[in-house]
Amino acid sequence: MQQQNGIPPWYKQFWPWFLIGILVFAVVIGLGLVYVSLLNPDSMVRDNYYKEGRAINMHMGRDHRARDLNLSASFSIDDITGGISLELDGDLDPLPPRLLLDIMSPTHAERDRSVELRQLSGNQYAGELEFTIQGRHYIDLSDPALPGEDGWRLTGEVILEMGQQHQLDSR
Repeated sequence: MQQQNGIPPWYKQFWPWFLIGILVFAVVIGLGLVYVSLLNPDSMVRDNYYKEGRAINMHMGRDHRARDLNLSASFSIDDITGGISLELDGDLDPLPPRLLLDIMSPTHAERDRSVELRQLSGNQYAGELEFTIQGRHYIDLSDPALPGEDGWRLTGEVILEMGQQHQLDSR
């Protein structure tokens, strides 16, 4: 079959291959992005939203209880050892022998830390972090012996810097 007017067949022309090349390039890039997304899945900070949603009233009750007890805490993290020293003030009687300090990253669940603080004397507590933490974090301080509506909690958002004093107040 001969071509008329000297026009070569489509597979010998530039523009069809250019358009096919764009489509092949898009498919290759798309498959590459799928591969990268499978290697690095998103981390969920809280993955059970229904359970968290049901518990919001319980958390609000714990916050109100902390406010009724006039609780506040100040803490610092030693930049060399990772030791946490905390001072708890308020109308608690007796003071709990242990406290639970949850340090939660707003974006990465693998950066969340939970530290048990033991009472040293009076209202002084101490614990130790395994890894240094810096940057913006949510803090949750509570008594692990009083979970649920019977308990209290102090929360806050702080920019953690080692060696700096940080404050948590009942709002």
